[in-house]
Amino acid sequence: MAQRDTEKVKLENGRSVSPPPVVVDQERRTSADVEKVIAHSHDADEAMKAFAHGEIIEIDEATNKRLLRIIDWHLMPIMCVVYGINYLDKTTISYASIMGLRTDLRLQGDDYQWLGSMFYFGYLAWEWPTSILLQRLPLAKYSAFNVLMWGTTLALFATVSGFPGAVAVRFFLGVFESAVTPGFALFTSQWYTKREQGARTGIWFSFNGFAQILGGLVAYGIAVGARKHGVAIEPWKIVFLIFGLLTACLGVLFFFVMPDNQLNARWLSKADRVLCVARVRQNQQGIGNKHYKTYQLREALTDPLTWAFVFYALVADIPNGGLSNFFSQLIVSFGYTAEESLLYGTPGGAVEVVALIFSGWLGDKIGRRLLVSIGGMALALIGMILIVALPLQNNSGRLAGYYLTQASPTPFVALLSLISTNVAGYTKKTTVAALYLIAYCVGNIIGPQTFRPKDAPRYVPAEITIVVCYGLCIIDILFIHWWCVRQNKIKARKRSEPGYVKLENQEWLDLTDRENLEFEYSL
Repeated sequence: MAQRDTEKVKLENGRSVSPPPVVVDQERRTSADVEKVIAHSHDADEAMKAFAHGEIIEIDEATNKRLLRIIDWHLMPIMCVVYGINYLDKTTISYASIMGLRTDLRLQGDDYQWLGSMFYFGYLAWEWPTSILLQRLPLAKYSAFNVLMWGTTLALFATVSGFPGAVAVRFFLGVFESAVTPGFALFTSQWYTKREQGARTGIWFSFNGFAQILGGLVAYGIAVGARKHGVAIEPWKIVFLIFGLLTACLGVLFFFVMPDNQLNARWLSKADRVLCVARVRQNQQGIGNKHYKTYQLREALTDPLTWAFVFYALVADIPNGGLSNFFSQLIVSFGYTAEESLLYGTPGGAVEVVALIFSGWLGDKIGRRLLVSIGGMALALIGMILIVALPLQNNSGRLAGYYLTQASPTPFVALLSLISTNVAGYTKKTTVAALYLIAYCVGNIIGPQTFRPKDAPRYVPAEITIVVCYGLCIIDILFIHWWCVRQNKIKARKRSEPGYVKLENQEWLDLTDRENLEFEYSL
């Protein structure tokens, strides 16, 4: 047995810990193990910079809680606000559609449907390149650039005077927003342990709901104010200007507040930077890697789990694409006025907030993120059945059904957090995230096309499509749960075989989840 000497690791804050020895049995190591260490020695994770001498730091519970508080207070507020604005910006068109946009831009036939879809064509076109750039470029700086650019682009919508200009703006809005969700998934996997990721993802994603509440109230206030007092420019243009300029300002703030990783966080001491890396060691994933690895791309494309994620994003976002672009018009179809629809849409945001935060918290608490998330989709399915089954005259009942549909994002967010948690290898992670969001784009492109003008005011074909999609989503979640349980059993059996030895610094070698037998899938 060859043992590394155990030394005390001195920390700037006065603490010191005695790390347990790392035992490396060179004789028991297979040639494949040695080759794997050599192969990854030049392209290991960024975390290796903090542990250049191989030291192991054990963090007590009090220190871990202190670090988690610091991380939460510095990261979660800016991530939550930016993600909420992200949702608000792409759905502003729904508010504008009943505030004069259709008339002023002279939209005819299915022009509005195509404006709804055009955002996702831009998102789709740039999602794969942006996933590579998120890996190659400084994560926070590239994300901040995109926030600034999409805010500027949104504000420019107030300058368009016809359908072609609106198409161009919606396309580039999708291009710049394509970095946000995969970037935030990477931030979450970088800073939080597996047991913390589900709740945090649920929190920042829940700000979609807060944004829906804010957007409805602001749009309602502008609409009423314009009707009573008049304004110099059209009300819908004011909405785009307010939200666009606010987003651009947030992009500048994001640039200065958000670090690329733990090692350049200005609000952490040098000692705490190392500790913040050490606390996520258990994830077996590292904190970032700028080496693009084609074998990880191949593995992502041949992993059944990848395609289960992709199938879910595609099917779940057909309803999302329809409802997010047409919810104001759908509420009008229930028998309410245009102004009332702006106000009555806001409780749906509250349902989403509660569902996402509760689902994320409970899923992490009991270690059953996937199964808990099905509850939100079941509520959404019930809500859509109510909309289909109730007569057109039952305004309140159909409105209640719409509110229930706003619990549907719970599985989408659970899977998004599981891309952070259950996909290891930085190239593989960015690839799976890109494929997931490409499918998300395709679903959102299809969704608005199901709400055809000739079907108004009932939109029965679109409503039935949504019911079927929700049912397929539940089946897919159950498959993903079964697959992860099965893979964990296979890994446990292999670890118990004679001769198995964990590689030195295995968690920092940027191995994929399938390569690394120490990696366990969260459920």
